[in-house]
Amino acid sequence: MSAETSSAAKPRQSWRSSLGQIAGIVLAVFIAKGALAEPFYVPSASMEPTLLIGDALLASKFPYGYSSASLPIHISFPQTGRIFGELPKRGDVVVFRWPGDTSQVWVKRVVGLPGDHVQMRAGQLWINGKAVTLKADGIGQAEDDNGTSEMAQRYVETLPGGVSHPIFKLRMNGRLDNTPEVTVPQGRLFVMGDNRDNSADSRVPVADGGVGLLPTDDLVGRVDAIVGSWDLGIRNHPVWTWLSGFRLSRFFTLVH
Repeated sequence: MSAETSSAAKPRQSWRSSLGQIAGIVLAVFIAKGALAEPFYVPSASMEPTLLIGDALLASKFPYGYSSASLPIHISFPQTGRIFGELPKRGDVVVFRWPGDTSQVWVKRVVGLPGDHVQMRAGQLWINGKAVTLKADGIGQAEDDNGTSEMAQRYVETLPGGVSHPIFKLRMNGRLDNTPEVTVPQGRLFVMGDNRDNSADSRVPVADGGVGLLPTDDLVGRVDAIVGSWDLGIRNHPVWTWLSGFRLSRFFTLVH
């Protein structure tokens, strides 16, 4: 082989090698996001005070097994069940594909498992004929999706099984404070937002913009941690103040 031919072949081999390395990295990231964990962003106030608008979440995918919803890109496959499927525990904060449009990813808390009887009475959650324990916990600031805030009553709710978490109540006698008793069927979950008066969840049918009874096939993963947070309200301030919008105290905190 002449020197000219050899020197021309080396760039081609180098280019192919680099392309192979890039493809390998992309494949590794795709597999990791599909099988292990994936970051998500909170755009709404429905899970306040647990999650705030602007929180960046890390959702673990392996606890509930895998379905087409686990893929890091949206592909409309028919529901075929889950591989290595496990039910969430009552109280888990979960990321899922909204049944009304599976390209959208939502986050709520699981309060009802298959076979549970779930009802709201006068703003209090009832599960299997027993009122869930509520303990007053002062006042909080509830932000809405437009960036404005209002005062909210804060409570600590303890679900059957012992999981305790904070909730907000913006008003008494809200439109979702009294609901019929629902029996959660197999393959479904009853999910709610912690911001009880600002959450379209299983109390609201899919046709009306809610979640309805969530199919387990639509689960993406369990929210385990907040990895970062930025107050979106700071966007209305001068650019040089934007760094102050980082909520450093929320970085790398666990979600309960």
